[in-house]
Amino acid sequence: MSVEGLRRIDSIRLEIPKGYKSGMRTKGIIYVDEALEKDLEVHAIEQVANVASLPGIVGSSLAMPDIHTGYGFTIGGVAAFDLDEGIISPGGVGYDINCGVRLLRSSLRKEEVVPRIKDLVEALYTHIPTGVGSKGKLRLSIEDEKKLLLKGARWAVEQGFSDREDLEHIESGGCIDGADPDLISDKAYERGKAQQGTLGSGNHFAEIQYVDEIYDEAAGNRLGLYKDHITVMIHTGSRGFGHQVCTDFLDIMERAATKYKIALYDKELACAPFKSPEAQDYLAAMRAAANYAWANRQCIMHWVKESFMQVLNAGPKGLGMSLIYDVAHNIAKVEEHTINGNKMKVVVHRKGATRAFPPGHPELPASYRDLGQPVLIPGDMGRASYVLLGTEKAMTESFGSTCHGAGRVMSRHQAIKKAKGRAIWREMADKGIIVRSAGRETLAEEMSEAYKDISSVVDVVHRAGISKKIVRLRPIGVIKG
Repeated sequence: MSVEGLRRIDSIRLEIPKGYKSGMRTKGIIYVDEALEKDLEVHAIEQVANVASLPGIVGSSLAMPDIHTGYGFTIGGVAAFDLDEGIISPGGVGYDINCGVRLLRSSLRKEEVVPRIKDLVEALYTHIPTGVGSKGKLRLSIEDEKKLLLKGARWAVEQGFSDREDLEHIESGGCIDGADPDLISDKAYERGKAQQGTLGSGNHFAEIQYVDEIYDEAAGNRLGLYKDHITVMIHTGSRGFGHQVCTDFLDIMERAATKYKIALYDKELACAPFKSPEAQDYLAAMRAAANYAWANRQCIMHWVKESFMQVLNAGPKGLGMSLIYDVAHNIAKVEEHTINGNKMKVVVHRKGATRAFPPGHPELPASYRDLGQPVLIPGDMGRASYVLLGTEKAMTESFGSTCHGAGRVMSRHQAIKKAKGRAIWREMADKGIIVRSAGRETLAEEMSEAYKDISSVVDVVHRAGISKKIVRLRPIGVIKG
């Protein structure tokens, strides 16, 4: 849709001028082409403008082409704040702290796997608990949880869940320092004790895919991605634990905003000055939830491998299955960026946005240092997913960030209504995709029509130069919550 007051900068960017709303301290920029512009929600545009009004914002308030309305920040939102004058806001991270994506490569070929795909999907569904409130195989004591919150994926490795080498290929090594388990509520501990190693509900999934198209063969080969080879993508986060951490701190931040006299154009942007005790406590609790999520994906990966070995009667060498990368897309992190020619530390909020660091960045593992960071973009369950690489332009334009997925165009209620009388699982099977879920409504909520076309979204960030397309992946088997 065309919205009055917005200005098109070029074929892939819209500007929300600083005068669009009173109180804006900077402009907003939405990465969207004319085709995707028709799906822009007015409220999502308002949210980008509202973020631009927050104290200490540096650069622009940004949104990626998968933009849609969220809590506080739009989903697809990116914003950075000065550590001296700026704030931190739970609405800029979201309820599912460190929702993210993990991608495994394998030496298996599509023709080997398709004949056993039904058995593989059933094995994944059996081994990996899914659905709202699902409980996992692990039962953690409070002391176990505290160790997990401090160690993240390293805790899972120490418990025998896959390999220590995996840690090198996880953002932040699978663990952010500075987590404080003492700041976590009893209710969060209660919710988290039985949900480690579970997929959850909504748009979370484990998906068996194959490499369908290669755009950069040399880079694809470096990542171990070859035509028609099988991959597995895992998309989930911190489950009820992270949701409770967010809930607990929203109340604290609402009081803090009043205490520090921060003018809010949307109460969902409740926040506190970065250096305040409230902000530092939230940051330490958020880091604990992020570590919970990295451990969660590590455990799930282990059960993915076990499922393949069981069904295909193969050992680890026969599968050749290993981790390419794991990256968060709901998180706030202190990073160094160049602002107006000066290097400075800022706190970058990414909510439904993926880190996309360029070649040479010191946070990248040695194996990818000269290549750039792998960027993992899941699609809906009926279409493609993509692997991209981070770029230098992302560092100069978007705080090293890019899109995170397709982005919804229908609410879950609208999707269920539209799917009435249809058998989505059968429609998927007719496309050659076997799907298993905890309920029919999940499939209706997550059907392809509920989302933007992932190829169009990825094309925008590729054309913008804030990430570079490497390969396209097609699904053949999916388990959903």
